[in-house]
Parts: sequence; C-alpha cells; structure tokens
Amino acid sequence: MGSIYSIKDLERLSGIKAHTIRMWEQRYGVLNAARTDTNIRYYDDNDLKHLMSLALLNKKGHRISKLAPLTKSELADKVNELAESNTEFDAQVEGLVIATIDYDEKRFEKIMNTAILQLGFEDTFRNIVFPFLDKVGIMWISGALLAAQEHFMSQLLRQKILVAIDGHINRYAETPKKFLLFLPNGEWHELTLLFLNYLLRARDHKVTYLGASVPIKEVITVGESIQPDYFYTIISSVPTGYSIDEYLNTLAEKFPKSTIFASGNQFINTHHNLASNVSVIHGMQNVLQKVDELSEKAA
Repeated sequence: MGSIYSIKDLERLSGIKAHTIRMWEQRYGVLNAARTDTNIRYYDDNDLKHLMSLALLNKKGHRISKLAPLTKSELADKVNELAESNTEFDAQVEGLVIATIDYDEKRFEKIMNTAILQLGFEDTFRNIVFPFLDKVGIMWISGALLAAQEHFMSQLLRQKILVAIDGHINRYAETPKKFLLFLPNGEWHELTLLFLNYLLRARDHKVTYLGASVPIKEVITVGESIQPDYFYTIISSVPTGYSIDEYLNTLAEKFPKSTIFASGNQFINTHHNLASNVSVIHGMQNVLQKVDELSEKAA
C-alpha cells in the first residue's frame, strides 16, 4: 500500500489551499477521497499526483473547469509540454516529482536531458534539481515519499553528476586551492556534496572527495596528509559520538590554518559555539555563491 494523505498534507505538498481543494473536489469531482473506518477522509498517491498536475497547470493559467474533464493521460501531456520549455522551471520540478513518484525513469531522463541541453549542466542543477530536492525533502519528512522513491531519483541524479565529473579535464592552476569534501559518519545523502565536487573541479580547484559516512579519524588522517585549504561537510543529523560543536571544533583545532565550511539541517534556527575558522553556510544558493567567491579570489 502506498502513502496516505490528509487534505492538509495535500495543501502543503501541492501549494493549493485546503479550502480550494475542497471546492475543486465538490464542484468538479477532481479527487476521490476514501474514508477510514472512523469516517475520516484521506487521499492516496494517485490523488496527490493528480492534484499536483492540476495545481501546476492552474498556476500556468489553465482554468480548473477546463482541466477537470481531461483524462490523466491528457493532463500528463499538458504537463510534459510545460516541462519541455526552458523557461518553466517549476514545471520541470513538478515533472521530476511526478516521475519520481511513478518510478518513471524514461520521463525523468527526458526532463533532465532536455534541461541540460537547453540550460547547461550547472544551471539545470541550480534552477531545477535543487528546487526539486527541496520539494523531495519536504515530501520525505512528511512521509509522502517512500524510501524506494528517494533511492530511485538519487541514483539517477548521482549518475548524471558522475558522468559530468568524469568528462571534466583537470587544469589546475600553479597554486590551486585544495578542498576536502566528506559527510560525517552516518550521513548518506551525498548529492549536494557530489555536485559541489563537480563545481569545484570545474573551476580548477583541487578536490579530494571522501564521500558519505566518513569517520572523523579518517578525515583527520587525510587532512594531515594533504593539508587542505578548505574542508566542507553537510550535517543533517548529530554525528555519532560527538555534539556538532565538538565535531567541528575538533577539526578546527587540528587544522587551524584551514577553513571548515559546514551546512545542513542541524544549523537551522540553532545556536552553536564554533571556532573562528568554522564557517556555517545556510542554504544551497549561499553555498553556490561561496564557491563563486572563492573561485574569483583564486583567479
């Protein structure tokens, strides 16, 4: 059995207010809510996908009265038309979400390949993939996305980044900046880190990539060997055996001449006592901006 949703879940995930959903349901019959044994209304994955398609097209100027009679296939065709436009980033984001829910690799690949062809690799990730991942993150936290669906889309995106990294020819400057990228022990979601790996290499920095779930002793061992100018990590949960402050300050003390960059959910609306050479970056757009700033300094 797939996930089930309340009308508030649908509101949060689709961006359509609950009272509007009720009106659409009553007036146009666009959803078919089921009821629990205690007569509480709920919706399933098919309802969510259908509502997301309607919401997207409605936001693009299509009247709900015209959309309601369409078949699911006809709605999908209209969404695909938007997703193939290089100016409708939200349409492409929604297309990727629906493809993920459906395990539709062909559709996922078509949206990604079209975007990369039209926008380029970096802008596709900046404008489409990261907003998509933000939405997937909300769905994951709310329980609206299955683990298998998350793994499905992660592997497709991971493969895209690996191909881009493999296709890059390293042309280091005489004194390149050295970066050490890793996720703490127990952290496995590495797409953002992997994309940062690509970005830094594309700007001719020297990157040592350790990947996911790396014990701090190994990070220190590699750091002592290469003496990086910058460490970068993402912390979504508290590292095993350490508080977040202890973890980052341990690295800061071991490498006083390096800057330790950190981002992730553990830094949202929380206070930390961190060493002067630890810098927290909030949000992917700020991470990308920092990469550009460092690249300008290195030029």
